[in-house]
Amino acid sequence: MNKNESTEMKRSSKAENILSQINSKTKLGDLRKIAKDIKKDHELAMELWSTEEFLPRLLAILIMDKKLLSQEVLNKLDKDMQAHTFDERNNLMDWLMANQLTKDKKTIALMESWENSPSALQRQAFWYYQARLRWTGQTPPDNTEDLLSAIEANITQEEPEVQWAMNFIAGWIGIYDQKYRARCIKLGENTGLYKDEMVSKGCTPNYLPEFIAIEVNKRNKN
Repeated sequence: MNKNESTEMKRSSKAENILSQINSKTKLGDLRKIAKDIKKDHELAMELWSTEEFLPRLLAILIMDKKLLSQEVLNKLDKDMQAHTFDERNNLMDWLMANQLTKDKKTIALMESWENSPSALQRQAFWYYQARLRWTGQTPPDNTEDLLSAIEANITQEEPEVQWAMNFIAGWIGIYDQKYRARCIKLGENTGLYKDEMVSKGCTPNYLPEFIAIEVNKRNKN
């Protein structure tokens, strides 16, 4: 018997029942409906996570107990995500952040400690969370100057997923804080990041000078 067969045999009937409802046509909304019925079940979440499959792992995140998400547990989840494709692991971390990490003071504090984490996914979460504080209209912490200085010093050497999140927050700082707008535009001009990126119709480009101009214009019209 190989390891996979052993894992299959140990899986609970509850987990098997849930997994039978998930296939390639399952959408995120379907996962949310399933999760709503289950509510919170950390043990089941870990069973679903152990499948190593993308959709069951997204569902697992929805039913985890955030009180049990210590740094050690998050490091393990992070390590497991590395087996996925670039897009899938970023989606998993975004889903984890939005549905669990932002919901509890303890996990927010962990995210806020990840600026220099050895994990690129955790560094990305740090920057994305800082951006989220701004675009959701919350009063951001008084750390904008420090964040911008760190971005200016490190963005060109960062991993792609972290680079994107750093660029993203620089965009939102430039949109919401006129004091830093010219500096954020200059950052985009200096790095040239995403300047030649093709974007779909109706989507805002990531290139900072364009991103900031478009979003500021939208707000001025309102």
